[in-house]
Amino acid sequence: MEAQNVAQENGSRSAPAGRATDIVLQRSITIDDVTIHLRAPDDVVDSVWIGQAEVHRLFTAAWLKMHERDRIMTPVTVGSTGCGKTTLACAVARDFGRPVYLVNCTSDMRPEDLLITPVIASQQQILYRASGLVSAMVNGGICILDEANRMSEKSWASLAPLLDDRRYIESIIAGVKIHAHPEFRIAATMNEDASTFNIPEYIESRLKPIIPVEFPGADDLRLIISYHVPYASERLVEQIVRYLMEQKEAGKIGSFSTRDAIQLTRYLYKSPDPAKVPLDTVVPLILKVHEKSLTKKVISLLDL
Repeated sequence: MEAQNVAQENGSRSAPAGRATDIVLQRSITIDDVTIHLRAPDDVVDSVWIGQAEVHRLFTAAWLKMHERDRIMTPVTVGSTGCGKTTLACAVARDFGRPVYLVNCTSDMRPEDLLITPVIASQQQILYRASGLVSAMVNGGICILDEANRMSEKSWASLAPLLDDRRYIESIIAGVKIHAHPEFRIAATMNEDASTFNIPEYIESRLKPIIPVEFPGADDLRLIISYHVPYASERLVEQIVRYLMEQKEAGKIGSFSTRDAIQLTRYLYKSPDPAKVPLDTVVPLILKVHEKSLTKKVISLLDL
């Protein structure tokens, strides 16, 4: 209950005024006799931000429009895997009451994958399917480019006019130009690892502000786990949080994410008596541990 109260307080404290409620979504749009079919928005009703109220406030401020000549910014959340970057973006988007579209970015994503893709329909007809990004542009929704720094420069180049004052995209495949709805907003999340591309400077200048998202502390982690696994006892949650924090400080766990902590709690809860299960035997099944420690576990399990 405490975790739910904190989540509600975080959401209401930074919620922008004038949030939309009843929005009629277009399913298709016709431009210059070319019909483009739009996709449905994603369900982010369970995206709740707990703790770190300051980053929630900073993100919300970037999407506010304070004057008719004001420009909506394109915030970027950066941090390690599983620290809550996407959850933060979805939680703020939910506060604005606009339809939310998630786009999972990959290294092999082409500009047409990011914008409009032709598909073969019945009777060998070509249909044009809009991505979540274009669907959000048309419906005045919010697009979140998840793990955006996995995209190549070619894909980023197709977004250049959208990310500045021009606010449009051009699809070479469909041969159309689409202008963004006045209420359209976009954000990106980026991981800090070696498997990502460098962002072109002309694109990086359009992506502001850059908001670092830190891993939650022990108190916030307890609330997050309790919110996502409400059926777990306080004793079990406390046991898991204390163990993870101690092992991380001792260097026995290389790293763990909020997602890992939630999964570990769910997995332990499935035991007939979770309190009696040695965490040392379960953690390697869920978390990434140092190589030597993991090797010893595997050898003992295989009896080699």
